[in-house]
Amino acid sequence: MKLWTFEPIGILRTPFREWLSAPRQPAEAAEVTGEIELFSAKNYEHALEDIGVWSHLWVIFVFDRNKGWKPKVWSPQSECRRGVLATRAPYRPNPLELSVMQLESVEGLRLRVRGVDMLDGSPVLDRKPYVPYTDVVTEASGGWLGGEADPGPRYEVSWGEAAKEQEHFLSGLWVALKEAVEAVLAVSPHPHPYRRIRLEAGGQRRLALREWRVWFSVEGARVRVERLGSGHRPAERGAPRRDVHQAFAERFG
Repeated sequence: MKLWTFEPIGILRTPFREWLSAPRQPAEAAEVTGEIELFSAKNYEHALEDIGVWSHLWVIFVFDRNKGWKPKVWSPQSECRRGVLATRAPYRPNPLELSVMQLESVEGLRLRVRGVDMLDGSPVLDRKPYVPYTDVVTEASGGWLGGEADPGPRYEVSWGEAAKEQEHFLSGLWVALKEAVEAVLAVSPHPHPYRRIRLEAGGQRRLALREWRVWFSVEGARVRVERLGSGHRPAERGAPRRDVHQAFAERFG
């Protein structure tokens, strides 16, 4: 069978630099704005004619930071692995995604859009108008998710004094954890392989977030971040140079 090679027509500009900070679904990013920047010297100025009359666009882009794909994945709303083609997970055989965005304005080769939930710099392959009379399927089912509403519970996340001090210290060293921690725990603080949350002795819970660990407690619909810690073993810190993990250990033990 013939193989196809696609050339991006532009890139997406969004506030999200890493996947943990990005919303799970476009509905959670309804008020987040970004831009689609088309490449110059490609005659795209003519291709954009008449696009400004549409309120929404379908945008096809690439999960360009994926490494390979997974036939079965953990979904945030599932307690078991699902076939990747039965989910909206990014780890697909071909790392493509299709999202609907509201078109706010067009300025030259820049389209300002609302409802972005993808990473900054994602390559754009194509886009076309969203046409309500043919694109809305009122009888569509919710599949294994069940009903029409997002089943994911929302939790209120707060920070204890010790965690606040530690987070403030790390932010001063250009380690941004707060937004990513809250994005994960607001969805669900319960043990789950997808979220890398473990239940420890004494009932306290621990989230593994990149090179850092986050201990927290749960009471009803409220999550309290208690403390932060390094995910590096002592022997890994400060070699060959003094790094943020060593600085954190010296400050907080």
